[in-house]
Amino acid sequence: MLHRGHQSTDGTGGGELTVPMAWLYAEYIADELLRTGDLMPPTSFEFRAGRDALALTIFLSDTDGELPGIRVVTQLETWLSLTAYDQPWQNWVDERMSQLTAEAAELEGPAPDLELAAAAWRWLEETELLAPDLNAVPGGTPVGEDDGPKVWTPAWQLGLPLGHLAIHLF
Repeated sequence: MLHRGHQSTDGTGGGELTVPMAWLYAEYIADELLRTGDLMPPTSFEFRAGRDALALTIFLSDTDGELPGIRVVTQLETWLSLTAYDQPWQNWVDERMSQLTAEAAELEGPAPDLELAAAAWRWLEETELLAPDLNAVPGGTPVGEDDGPKVWTPAWQLGLPLGHLAIHLF
């Protein structure tokens, strides 16, 4: 896919292919964190939800545009705080996506990184996964993994705690 008007990775511009390195790097970090934690099979929808939620967190928290050059260990605390249970993660994602979209529109239009992030965010918001209903179980802990009531949950609500736990396990 050609993105005219955007610079390529070598900075020559001129309508060449633009590689979305920031998004791909964020997705790679998220994938590695989840695989290291060994929380879900990598082929499951739950794993994808965790990877996408964590990749969005990593990508959107990069306010200096230096994601490919950062050291993962120095950012873990930031990512932990953003994915914590009591944080308004969904609102933060909406705000950052709006901010980045506005900035891209001022320049030359949507960047490929932002397009991939937006696609991941749409999937996380629009996809629902069947998960245990912890609110319906007495005491808040299910008897067994497959026991108890289940409820359809937006993918981001399932993926975010998985991403948070994967950071802790790293």
